[in-house]
Amino acid sequence: MLGAIATALVIGGPAQALASAGSGSPTGGGAIGPSPTQQPAPPGKHAKGSWLRKVTITEYWPAPESWFVGRLVSAPGLPGKHRIDWLYSAAGVSMQGDGIGLDGRQYHIDSLGSGGWVTASGKPTDPARNWNGGSPYWRAGGYWRDRAGDVTFPLQAGGWSAGVGRRYVPLQGVSFAAGPSLPLRSYQSIAVDPSVIPLGSRVYIPAYRHDGHGGWFTAQDTGGAIVGQRIDVYRSPPASASDGGQYLVNQPVFVIKARS
Repeated sequence: MLGAIATALVIGGPAQALASAGSGSPTGGGAIGPSPTQQPAPPGKHAKGSWLRKVTITEYWPAPESWFVGRLVSAPGLPGKHRIDWLYSAAGVSMQGDGIGLDGRQYHIDSLGSGGWVTASGKPTDPARNWNGGSPYWRAGGYWRDRAGDVTFPLQAGGWSAGVGRRYVPLQGVSFAAGPSLPLRSYQSIAVDPSVIPLGSRVYIPAYRHDGHGGWFTAQDTGGAIVGQRIDVYRSPPASASDGGQYLVNQPVFVIKARS
């Protein structure tokens, strides 16, 4: 996952939906924290780990291309054509890392290139600086600017997501590939900041103790937007594009660090 957070592009309002999309922008309501009476006991008195407090937990999944509305375009490394917003927007494969094409097959971003992200107004924004320029909307290229200088893209149904595109901004060095980026497992794999939780660590998340796997996960993924005490839970796509997944704050998690 490359800066992943589960935020869906809501069909019917692509520009507005994408403007609020990206890491740290839940779409399914306000953030939820645990009540004092729900603080869990450690997994076991012999478990060789430690509690990490005040963790923010979000969810991500392979982005379904069917949720997107942009014009079909060629993409480096992929056969055929695919919807442009699925490829490059902050709700698509470039942010989620993986996606499910219109053909039902899974694809992933293979190379990020050297570009970063921009807001809906085309202003640079950096996940390492807590999206200092504003909410991410699009990769730093692969879009058009309208008369006002805002980001816009052509729609499959005709017209543009914002104003009519006046100038195309190219995107260099980005490529895609077939198949998943990693062998992740739904509700068993998480993305982490390796400086906080080393890859390979076992992590117990009490808020997910009824998920069918006892709340235990393996740290297998990373992301440019997963910085500090933040965890992204990998799952299958929800039934609706308007479902942004869980967004939990101030959560305790128990970490059994992988041996270096």
